[in-house]
Amino acid sequence: MAVTGRSVALLALGIVIVLLAGVVLGLWTQKLLDDQPPSPGSIDIGFAQDMAIHHNQAIEMSAIALSQAVDPAVRTLAFDVLTSQQSQVGTMQGWLVLWNRPTLPVGDSMTWMSEEDHIRQSEAHSMPGMESSTLGSATTMPGMATSDEIRKLRQNSGTAFDAMFLQLLLRHHEGGLAMARYGRDNAVVPAVAQLADSIVRTQTAESDTIRRMLEDKNTVPLPMN
Repeated sequence: MAVTGRSVALLALGIVIVLLAGVVLGLWTQKLLDDQPPSPGSIDIGFAQDMAIHHNQAIEMSAIALSQAVDPAVRTLAFDVLTSQQSQVGTMQGWLVLWNRPTLPVGDSMTWMSEEDHIRQSEAHSMPGMESSTLGSATTMPGMATSDEIRKLRQNSGTAFDAMFLQLLLRHHEGGLAMARYGRDNAVVPAVAQLADSIVRTQTAESDTIRRMLEDKNTVPLPMN
């Protein structure tokens, strides 16, 4: 797909608008939130911080796909993921601002989940060579692509790009579902639980679509990292 300077500018403008809309929605839903902000280390705070980080990589990969994918169906999927998750990131960051909490977690990611769930996720999804950070390492979360995988995705082209993008996005979606389900089932703030439920439903449906697309392209899904 040929990408002109005008189309890139319009896409960038659209992303900014979606992000701002999400922030406004997050601020507006303060009416739905408890008067007392969640305490540091709570499920609600941890979910908003970690899910926003997790979403940001799907947004990054989808932005790449919008300019490099050759299959119109792949570009449509990338646009849907980018816009929906950008809005959700804005909402979650809006909550964190209202709660006067940092947008990034301090320390390891996913510590807001139960110790048993956190240990199980860490053991099941650890991958040698994945970077770590004191600010809630993104690449230690389930389904996250490594920097090498993102670099290879950018360097790819044609049908090979489409297949790799779908593989990475499917693994990413499935990795995020564990956090989303936990947030849906355990968040104290109703608006947080509702957003988590929406993420579960949307990413489950998108994952089913991606599996069918991979099957059509004779491509095997990646194992969970």
